[in-house]
Amino acid sequence: MVELNADASAVKPGTTEQVIIENASAPAGENIALNAEGSQLFKVNGKYYLFNIAWPRGGMRTVIVHRADKITGPYEGRLALQDLGVAQGGLIDKPDGTWYAYLFRDYGSVGRIPYLVPVKWVDGWPVLGVNGKVLETLDLPPSKGLIPGIVSSDEFTRKKKEPALPLVWQWNHNPDNGLWSLKTRKGYLRLTTGRIDSSFLLARNTLTQRTIGPVCAGSTSLDVSNMKDGDFAGLCLLQKNYGLVGVKINGQARSIVMINAGTGKPEEIQSIPLSQDVVYLKAECEFINKKDIADFYYSLDGKNWTLIGTPLKMTYTLPHFMGYRFGLFNFATKNVGGFVDFDFFHIVDKISKGT
Repeated sequence: MVELNADASAVKPGTTEQVIIENASAPAGENIALNAEGSQLFKVNGKYYLFNIAWPRGGMRTVIVHRADKITGPYEGRLALQDLGVAQGGLIDKPDGTWYAYLFRDYGSVGRIPYLVPVKWVDGWPVLGVNGKVLETLDLPPSKGLIPGIVSSDEFTRKKKEPALPLVWQWNHNPDNGLWSLKTRKGYLRLTTGRIDSSFLLARNTLTQRTIGPVCAGSTSLDVSNMKDGDFAGLCLLQKNYGLVGVKINGQARSIVMINAGTGKPEEIQSIPLSQDVVYLKAECEFINKKDIADFYYSLDGKNWTLIGTPLKMTYTLPHFMGYRFGLFNFATKNVGGFVDFDFFHIVDKISKGT
């Protein structure tokens, strides 16, 4: 710990760094693979509570809590939760006096999923879970917060005071804001190419939302009539070992193409000629029991869907360090200035299982 000056812009002159807990992993045992990290400090009723996680070798991510009467210590610690690997986070108290721990769980290719864990206070300690266990469901009212859900369908229509993009959306890279618009063609998201890219992962302006478990599907419709030679646009499942279905332009020819990079090396699995301007695309994900399989589809009318390519075996990788994300993309490999118009993005918590 080190003290900062009043505006937190630098270390306070004359202050020296100090260790406040010599071995914060100790409550989790001696055989530790990952030492204490993920620190969050809280002050409750005059006491300081420091949350950390550790990972015992051969075990699971474990919550450790230390408490002290002064921020400088001395601290006493105890193991606070060891169940399902749900860990890393801190405390939330509601106006009605109830408490929760806001934590997460690593769950394969869907990524880190959030958990609210009930907390009770016993002898000045936060006791996490019910009989030491995490509850899989909680009786909570619908959210009325800033983001009602962590994902949302979008028709790309906006009222005057609404933000262009709700917070459920995130760009894959810092966007080039001159190359996307919801105003140029009302009711559509337009993505325009502005540079040449050699691969899908390098392309900017891929607009993404996270996938959700246990199953989910994302679909879209796009107008490809203004694409240029070398352009590639469509729907992806974004991670290092990605999968996608989209429209590729080669000269004057259009094709619906499925790319599978599940092995770490992108492979064009199937290509189907396209003769119309509008095409519908869909990706379905199954995360039940960490099955982590996705299938891709296309439709020419938005009603009848055809499976394309091969199933994507989704894997959580450290280079991207995130769960798979649906993404709407358009990038150029030969010429810049082409554009596509996405009519909508729909996400649902069900899949068609091959139909």
